[in-house]
Amino acid sequence: MGCWRGPSTVLACLLLLRPLPSAACPAACRCSSGEVDCSEHALHEVPPSLSTNTSTLWLGYNFITVLGPRSMPPLPRLLLLSLPHNRLELIHSQALVGLGALQELDLSNNCLTALTPETFLPLTSLATLNLSSNRLGELEPGVLHALPQLRALLLPDNPWVCSCGILPLWRWLRHNKEKVQEKSLLLCRAPEQLNKYPIMAFGNESFRQCQATPLSAQHYITFLIIGPFSFMASIFFCTFLGSVTVVYRNLRREPHFWRRPAIHRGR
Repeated sequence: MGCWRGPSTVLACLLLLRPLPSAACPAACRCSSGEVDCSEHALHEVPPSLSTNTSTLWLGYNFITVLGPRSMPPLPRLLLLSLPHNRLELIHSQALVGLGALQELDLSNNCLTALTPETFLPLTSLATLNLSSNRLGELEPGVLHALPQLRALLLPDNPWVCSCGILPLWRWLRHNKEKVQEKSLLLCRAPEQLNKYPIMAFGNESFRQCQATPLSAQHYITFLIIGPFSFMASIFFCTFLGSVTVVYRNLRREPHFWRRPAIHRGR
Protein backbone atom coordinates (compact mmCIF):
# COMPACT_ATOMS: atom_id res chain seq x y z
CA MET A 1 0.00 0.00 0.00
CA GLY A 2 1.04 3.62 -0.42
CA CYS A 3 1.89 4.08 3.27
CA TRP A 4 4.86 1.71 3.04
CA ARG A 5 6.75 3.26 0.12
CA GLY A 6 9.48 4.79 2.27
CA PRO A 7 10.39 6.22 5.70
CA SER A 8 9.23 9.73 4.80
CA THR A 9 5.87 8.43 3.57
CA VAL A 10 5.40 6.41 6.77
CA LEU A 11 6.10 9.49 8.88
CA ALA A 12 3.60 11.53 6.88
CA CYS A 13 0.91 8.88 7.35
CA LEU A 14 1.52 8.71 11.09
CA LEU A 15 1.21 12.49 11.39
CA LEU A 16 -2.11 12.40 9.55
CA LEU A 17 -3.42 9.73 11.91
CA ARG A 18 -2.59 11.73 15.03
CA PRO A 19 -5.50 13.66 16.60
CA LEU A 20 -5.39 17.44 16.34
CA PRO A 21 -3.83 19.08 19.41
CA SER A 22 -6.35 20.65 21.80
CA ALA A 23 -6.03 24.17 23.13
CA ALA A 24 -3.54 24.43 25.94
CA CYS A 25 -4.76 25.18 29.45
CA PRO A 26 -4.32 28.92 30.25
CA ALA A 27 -1.35 29.59 32.48
CA ALA A 28 -3.48 31.00 35.32
CA CYS A 29 -5.93 28.08 35.32
CA ARG A 30 -6.22 24.42 36.21
CA CYS A 31 -7.85 22.18 33.61
CA SER A 32 -9.29 18.70 33.86
CA SER A 33 -11.87 16.84 31.73
CA GLY A 34 -13.60 19.94 30.36
CA GLU A 35 -13.45 21.82 33.68
CA VAL A 36 -11.36 25.00 33.77
CA ASP A 37 -10.70 26.64 37.13
CA CYS A 38 -9.29 30.18 36.89
CA SER A 39 -10.46 31.46 40.28
CA GLU A 40 -8.39 33.54 42.67
CA HIS A 41 -5.68 34.55 40.20
CA ALA A 42 -6.21 38.35 40.15
CA LEU A 43 -7.38 38.17 36.54
CA HIS A 44 -8.68 41.35 34.88
CA GLU A 45 -10.17 39.55 31.88
CA VAL A 46 -11.34 36.14 30.74
CA PRO A 47 -8.43 34.01 29.46
CA PRO A 48 -8.71 33.96 25.64
CA SER A 49 -7.16 30.56 24.98
CA LEU A 50 -9.93 28.32 26.26
CA SER A 51 -10.68 24.96 24.68
CA THR A 52 -13.99 24.73 22.82
CA ASN A 53 -14.61 21.53 24.80
CA THR A 54 -14.82 23.48 28.07
CA SER A 55 -18.02 22.57 29.92
CA THR A 56 -17.37 24.31 33.27
CA LEU A 57 -15.56 27.61 33.77
CA TRP A 58 -14.76 29.01 37.22
CA LEU A 59 -13.70 32.68 37.25
CA GLY A 60 -14.65 33.74 40.76
CA TYR A 61 -12.63 35.98 43.09
CA ASN A 62 -10.83 37.94 40.37
CA PHE A 63 -10.82 41.60 39.26
CA ILE A 64 -12.89 41.42 36.06
CA THR A 65 -14.84 44.69 35.67
CA VAL A 66 -16.34 44.45 32.16
CA LEU A 67 -17.53 41.70 29.86
CA GLY A 68 -17.20 43.25 26.42
CA PRO A 69 -18.40 41.90 23.06
CA ARG A 70 -15.19 39.89 22.65
CA SER A 71 -14.45 39.03 26.28
CA MET A 72 -15.83 35.49 26.08
CA PRO A 73 -14.57 33.12 23.37
CA PRO A 74 -17.24 30.93 21.72
CA LEU A 75 -17.76 27.93 23.99
CA PRO A 76 -20.58 25.84 22.47
CA ARG A 77 -20.32 23.12 25.17
CA LEU A 78 -20.13 25.39 28.21
CA LEU A 79 -22.79 24.43 30.77
CA LEU A 80 -21.68 26.43 33.83
CA LEU A 81 -20.11 29.90 34.00
CA SER A 82 -19.20 31.14 37.47
CA LEU A 83 -18.15 34.79 37.95
CA PRO A 84 -18.87 35.63 41.61
CA HIS A 85 -16.82 38.06 43.68
CA ASN A 86 -15.39 40.05 40.80
CA ARG A 87 -15.93 43.76 40.15
CA LEU A 88 -18.30 43.44 37.22
CA GLU A 89 -19.97 46.75 36.41
CA LEU A 90 -21.04 46.17 32.81
CA ILE A 91 -22.02 43.25 30.60
CA HIS A 92 -22.18 44.18 26.91
CA SER A 93 -25.27 43.10 24.98
CA GLN A 94 -23.08 40.80 22.82
CA ALA A 95 -20.83 39.50 25.60
CA LEU A 96 -22.51 36.09 25.97
CA VAL A 97 -22.94 35.26 22.28
CA GLY A 98 -21.70 31.73 21.57
CA LEU A 99 -22.84 30.30 24.91
CA GLY A 100 -26.11 28.79 23.70
CA ALA A 101 -25.71 25.60 25.78
CA LEU A 102 -25.14 27.45 29.07
CA GLN A 103 -27.43 26.19 31.86
CA GLU A 104 -26.09 27.97 34.96
CA LEU A 105 -24.73 31.51 35.31
CA ASP A 106 -23.44 32.92 38.60
CA LEU A 107 -22.97 36.72 38.64
CA SER A 108 -23.35 37.18 42.38
CA ASN A 109 -21.32 39.59 44.53
CA ASN A 110 -20.48 42.06 41.78
CA CYS A 111 -21.25 45.72 41.01
CA LEU A 112 -23.95 45.42 38.35
CA THR A 113 -26.43 48.30 38.33
CA ALA A 114 -28.35 47.53 35.12
CA LEU A 115 -28.98 44.67 32.70
CA THR A 116 -30.53 44.70 29.24
CA PRO A 117 -32.73 41.98 27.69
CA GLU A 118 -30.32 41.68 24.75
CA THR A 119 -27.60 40.45 27.11
CA PHE A 120 -29.43 37.20 27.87
CA LEU A 121 -31.00 36.54 24.47
CA PRO A 122 -28.22 34.08 23.43
CA LEU A 123 -28.78 32.00 26.60
CA THR A 124 -31.75 29.99 25.36
CA SER A 125 -30.90 27.03 27.64
CA LEU A 126 -30.18 28.93 30.88
CA ALA A 127 -31.93 27.33 33.85
CA THR A 128 -30.24 29.00 36.86
CA LEU A 129 -29.32 32.67 37.22
CA ASN A 130 -27.72 34.14 40.33
CA LEU A 131 -27.79 37.96 40.55
CA SER A 132 -27.64 38.28 44.32
CA SER A 133 -25.44 40.87 46.06
CA ASN A 134 -25.16 43.35 43.22
CA ARG A 135 -26.33 46.99 42.95
CA LEU A 136 -29.56 46.42 41.06
CA GLY A 137 -32.39 48.85 41.85
CA GLU A 138 -34.80 47.49 39.23
CA LEU A 139 -34.88 45.19 36.21
CA GLU A 140 -36.09 46.06 32.73
CA PRO A 141 -39.30 44.18 31.81
CA GLY A 142 -37.67 42.05 29.12
CA VAL A 143 -34.64 40.82 31.08
CA LEU A 144 -36.31 37.77 32.60
CA HIS A 145 -38.67 37.20 29.67
CA ALA A 146 -35.55 36.63 27.51
CA LEU A 147 -34.87 33.40 29.46
CA PRO A 148 -37.55 30.87 28.45
CA GLN A 149 -35.90 27.91 30.26
CA LEU A 150 -35.23 29.71 33.57
CA ARG A 151 -36.03 27.50 36.57
CA ALA A 152 -34.16 29.14 39.44
CA LEU A 153 -33.53 32.85 40.08
CA LEU A 154 -31.62 34.42 42.97
CA LEU A 155 -32.00 38.18 43.58
CA PRO A 156 -31.44 38.90 47.31
CA ASP A 157 -29.17 41.60 48.73
CA ASN A 158 -29.73 44.18 46.01
CA PRO A 159 -30.74 47.81 46.74
CA TRP A 160 -34.23 47.49 45.22
CA VAL A 161 -36.04 50.79 44.71
CA CYS A 162 -39.69 50.07 45.49
CA SER A 163 -41.35 52.63 43.24
CA CYS A 164 -43.29 52.26 39.98
CA GLY A 165 -40.08 51.14 38.25
CA ILE A 166 -40.11 47.85 40.15
CA LEU A 167 -43.61 46.94 38.95
CA PRO A 168 -42.42 44.71 36.02
CA LEU A 169 -40.17 42.72 38.36
CA TRP A 170 -42.93 42.40 40.96
CA ARG A 171 -45.35 41.08 38.33
CA TRP A 172 -42.82 38.50 37.15
CA LEU A 173 -42.10 37.39 40.70
CA ARG A 174 -45.84 36.98 41.46
CA HIS A 175 -46.36 34.81 38.37
CA ASN A 176 -43.18 32.76 38.85
CA LYS A 177 -43.01 32.21 42.62
CA GLU A 178 -41.79 28.65 42.19
CA LYS A 179 -38.67 29.89 40.34
CA VAL A 180 -37.60 32.47 42.91
CA GLN A 181 -35.09 31.33 45.50
CA GLU A 182 -34.81 33.01 48.94
CA LYS A 183 -37.95 35.12 48.42
CA SER A 184 -37.89 36.36 52.01
CA LEU A 185 -34.57 38.13 51.34
CA LEU A 186 -35.99 40.30 48.52
CA LEU A 187 -36.21 43.58 50.43
CA CYS A 188 -36.70 47.21 49.49
CA ARG A 189 -33.83 49.59 50.11
CA ALA A 190 -35.57 52.78 48.98
CA PRO A 191 -37.56 54.90 49.61
CA GLU A 192 -36.55 55.19 53.25
CA GLN A 193 -40.05 54.50 54.61
CA LEU A 194 -40.02 51.12 52.84
CA ASN A 195 -36.49 50.12 53.84
CA LYS A 196 -36.34 46.34 54.48
CA TYR A 197 -39.96 45.88 53.40
CA PRO A 198 -40.44 42.52 51.58
CA ILE A 199 -41.15 42.98 47.88
CA MET A 200 -43.33 39.88 47.82
CA ALA A 201 -45.60 41.45 50.47
CA PHE A 202 -46.89 44.10 48.05
CA GLY A 203 -50.38 43.72 46.61
CA ASN A 204 -52.09 45.07 43.52
CA GLU A 205 -53.33 48.10 45.46
CA SER A 206 -49.73 49.10 46.21
CA PHE A 207 -49.18 49.88 42.52
CA ARG A 208 -52.56 51.45 41.77
CA GLN A 209 -51.00 54.85 41.06
CA CYS A 210 -48.65 53.17 38.56
CA GLN A 211 -51.35 51.67 36.36
CA ALA A 212 -51.84 54.75 34.18
CA THR A 213 -50.15 54.34 30.81
CA PRO A 214 -47.13 56.66 30.67
CA LEU A 215 -46.76 59.03 27.74
CA SER A 216 -44.32 57.93 25.09
CA ALA A 217 -41.50 60.05 23.70
CA GLN A 218 -43.56 60.58 20.54
CA HIS A 219 -46.33 62.16 22.58
CA TYR A 220 -43.90 64.58 24.22
CA ILE A 221 -42.43 65.54 20.83
CA THR A 222 -45.94 66.16 19.49
CA PHE A 223 -46.72 68.42 22.43
CA LEU A 224 -43.47 70.34 21.92
CA ILE A 225 -44.34 70.96 18.27
CA ILE A 226 -48.03 71.76 18.70
CA GLY A 227 -47.57 73.97 21.78
CA PRO A 228 -45.47 76.78 20.24
CA PHE A 229 -47.44 76.57 16.96
CA SER A 230 -50.73 76.99 18.80
CA PHE A 231 -49.31 79.91 20.77
CA MET A 232 -48.15 81.75 17.63
CA ALA A 233 -51.42 81.00 15.84
CA SER A 234 -53.41 82.45 18.74
CA ILE A 235 -51.29 85.64 18.65
CA PHE A 236 -51.88 86.11 14.89
CA PHE A 237 -55.59 85.41 15.26
CA CYS A 238 -55.98 87.88 18.13
CA THR A 239 -54.02 90.53 16.18
CA PHE A 240 -56.17 90.01 13.10
CA LEU A 241 -59.41 90.07 15.08
CA GLY A 242 -58.31 93.24 16.89
CA SER A 243 -57.46 94.95 13.60
CA VAL A 244 -60.83 94.05 12.09
CA THR A 245 -62.61 95.39 15.19
CA VAL A 246 -60.72 98.72 15.08
CA VAL A 247 -61.46 99.21 11.38
CA TYR A 248 -65.12 98.38 11.89
CA ARG A 249 -65.48 100.89 14.72
CA ASN A 250 -63.77 103.63 12.69
CA LEU A 251 -66.15 103.04 9.83
CA ARG A 252 -69.14 103.45 12.09
CA ARG A 253 -67.84 106.68 13.64
CA GLU A 254 -66.95 108.44 10.34
CA PRO A 255 -69.55 107.48 7.73
CA HIS A 256 -69.16 110.72 5.77
CA PHE A 257 -65.94 109.45 4.29
CA TRP A 258 -67.93 106.90 2.35
CA ARG A 259 -71.00 109.01 1.39
CA ARG A 260 -71.35 111.25 -1.63
CA PRO A 261 -72.08 114.93 -0.73
CA ALA A 262 -75.71 115.97 -1.08
CA ILE A 263 -76.61 118.45 -3.93
CA HIS A 264 -78.92 121.30 -2.91
CA ARG A 265 -81.07 122.67 -5.74
CA GLY A 266 -82.33 126.18 -5.63
CA ARG A 267 -86.01 127.01 -6.23
